[in-house]
Amino acid sequence: MFSRLAAGLLAGVSLAALAVPAEAGTSRPVRWNTGGAVWTTTSSEFKTFFSTGDITDRALSSGIGSSGWTAEEIQEGMTKTYAVDIIGVSRFLYSDDGVKFLKDQTRSYFPNWKMKSTSVVALRSAIIADSIDGEISAAGILAELPVDFRLADTCGTYDGIQNLCAPNHCEGDAQCTSLLSWYVFLPACVQANTALPDPALRIAPVRLLW
Repeated sequence: MFSRLAAGLLAGVSLAALAVPAEAGTSRPVRWNTGGAVWTTTSSEFKTFFSTGDITDRALSSGIGSSGWTAEEIQEGMTKTYAVDIIGVSRFLYSDDGVKFLKDQTRSYFPNWKMKSTSVVALRSAIIADSIDGEISAAGILAELPVDFRLADTCGTYDGIQNLCAPNHCEGDAQCTSLLSWYVFLPACVQANTALPDPALRIAPVRLLW
């Protein structure tokens, strides 16, 4: 009981550290920033795509087109759920390895306003918030982002490339670097890194199981 309460408190602290209103779920989870142009895909446009497969946004269509996957594959991959334990998720994401993981996973995708300075806290809070019910998905993590996020490709400062957490399981530059492909793989990597050991077996924490 105490451990689960502590895990819940960790999620609350993560959100509070952003110094934003305590309302999880930004309405603009992806702002595609290329050079001087900014295109926004709203949470409602993502929800429509996830539930029906309909693409009602030009930027989302472009993102899918450059993902290395078909629209159907992105829809299926981002809505697939993975069983997790919030204790394991919180324990990993607050560890040194977890912070390193979060930094690596926010190479070009981070909060729109405070950027890299709050990228770890923001992504961690979204993952923990989505794990409360014992399951996570890419769609769920995206829906729990506490602030607007942008994918930045800005004249050499940021290159718009995301570090895929399972680079041996993608094919071609698009699948191995694009934002939507990154989202497809993210929850599986979180699950693999946060599985709690069986107390009776006393084994080491699970790493990537690819």
